[in-house]
Amino acid sequence: MGAVGIVFGDIGTSPLYTLRECLKAAGGVTQTNIYGIVSLILWSILLVVTLKYVSFVMRADNDGEGGILALTALASGVAPARLRHLLLTLGVFGAAMFYGDSMITPAISVISAVEGVTLIHPGLSHAIVPISLVILTGLFAIQKSGTGAVGKIFGPVMIVWFLVLAALGVLHIVEHPDILRAASPQYALAFIAHSPATAFIVLGSVFLALTGGEALYADMGHFGKSPIRFAWLFLVWPSLILNYFGQGALVLAHPKLVQQPFFNLAPGWALLPLVILAAAATVIASQAVISGAFSMTKQAVQLGFLPRTPVVHTSKKEIGQVYVPFVNLSLFVAVVFLVVFFKSSDNLASAYGIAVASTMLLTTLLMSFVTHSLWRWKPLTTAAVIGPMAIVDLAFVSSNVSKILDGGWFPLAAGALLFTVMTTWHRGRAALITQMKADNPPLRDLLASLREGSHAPSHVEGTAVFPGSVVGMTPTAFMHNLKHNRVLHRTNIFLAGATDNVPYTREAERLTVESLGEGCFAVTVRHGFMEIPNVPALLRLAQKDIPGWTYEVEDTSFFLARDTIIATGETHAMALWRDKLFAFLGRNAARAAEYYSLPPNRVVELGGQINI
Repeated sequence: MGAVGIVFGDIGTSPLYTLRECLKAAGGVTQTNIYGIVSLILWSILLVVTLKYVSFVMRADNDGEGGILALTALASGVAPARLRHLLLTLGVFGAAMFYGDSMITPAISVISAVEGVTLIHPGLSHAIVPISLVILTGLFAIQKSGTGAVGKIFGPVMIVWFLVLAALGVLHIVEHPDILRAASPQYALAFIAHSPATAFIVLGSVFLALTGGEALYADMGHFGKSPIRFAWLFLVWPSLILNYFGQGALVLAHPKLVQQPFFNLAPGWALLPLVILAAAATVIASQAVISGAFSMTKQAVQLGFLPRTPVVHTSKKEIGQVYVPFVNLSLFVAVVFLVVFFKSSDNLASAYGIAVASTMLLTTLLMSFVTHSLWRWKPLTTAAVIGPMAIVDLAFVSSNVSKILDGGWFPLAAGALLFTVMTTWHRGRAALITQMKADNPPLRDLLASLREGSHAPSHVEGTAVFPGSVVGMTPTAFMHNLKHNRVLHRTNIFLAGATDNVPYTREAERLTVESLGEGCFAVTVRHGFMEIPNVPALLRLAQKDIPGWTYEVEDTSFFLARDTIIATGETHAMALWRDKLFAFLGRNAARAAEYYSLPPNRVVELGGQINI
């Protein structure tokens, strides 16, 4: 029920505008166009969504997690070392494009539903934008309740929606059963052969029927692959196909109804209820990409592609269900801009598709590394499966290029901006760690010098914990503490973390403890890209490996470095403008104390300055 309510909203509301945009791109209503386009839609959904995503890509889950970043972590973990940087770049670019799609989906979905009011009364056209903004504001306001709670509310609505799609389609298929001939691929091939140039342009609109495919994979961590597959095969897919065929039958019999073929499927008495149901369904359509963006952000933070940002876990049972306040606000601002700027689903359709088409192509390329290096497929088998998928994806990407000047520039610009931010943060962190290693001696060497030196620091009671260190490196906060306070606690714990290419790590493999002598211990923590380190919980886990020590909150002080990053260009790792961007991102990252779940009254922050 939750999966139906969250995952399929995007692709489930595509019938509102897809056939209309396809016929417009084809130049009008003719029998050849209708049969060819309906056939193209059928076979595109079969090949891309059912065969590629549901049957193939969803097998490549990373311990249950999906989405292009989870796939990137999986592929880069098995690919040759020389190709890992390339794979990471491809994955980050695909993630950035997914964010671009997450902005357009809510806008086009809700506007396309609200436009149905013009069939009730033409004078209501001026109210489309205000009504859409009110609906979208409500949607983003309820995100903090969590995807699980939202899914339980939305699930029954979406089940009704898909049953109505199927019923409306069957109603008109029965009246004009000749439309069933479009099930044969020969009509799609004949349409392409009749006018290849027109068919190429039409493919960009046919792709609108597929735009929720990537969300199926990205949302897999919220509900698991089995509920998604079951719902698709036995409810969503049949309902969509029946509705598209029903629209084809309607327009074939009544060409003048091409402006709103979906809403004209309903009898007059059912029009208002259908508009209301469509509005509810499009709100849910937006939920699929919003929840996908939340999961993507959490992965990006843990993999080191975005700065720390507060992540709220909204379910005690499903660890993948999260809410990210900053992303929610950012998406809301972008969606409001799109609604106000483009004003209609016709205009937004021109901007829609190119971002998610690019992500789909990159997913296919990453799958080639998974099949060959992880699943050990023979090169010929990999080529035989991946090759046709890549050709189909490339055809959709190419056909969507024509949309760039008509609005496709927006998701590309948004994706390019996010790609720049993500790669800058990733490279900046590497440069920062290099600089810190140069400024601070190795931890073992420093501790040895303290023991052997004539001016050893004084020892005080209690435990000092230094979270967020780099393995083997002296934490900056420890250096500041020695320099300013000139003391060493009875027990000193240096927590150094590393993110694995898996979403979750087992408790037995989560940490290792090494004694450094004189009451100092190096604790190396391994966590997955879907896990946020909880330092108090880690200390309770570590106490069994530290003889004679137990974690007591009132006896523990947490020392954090709150260094100011100054962009000087000294490291030459990046251009100066990127150094400044990295410094800006660092200043606005979430506070480490909150991110690591530290008790606020036991935290000591020591500041300094680092030049990069």
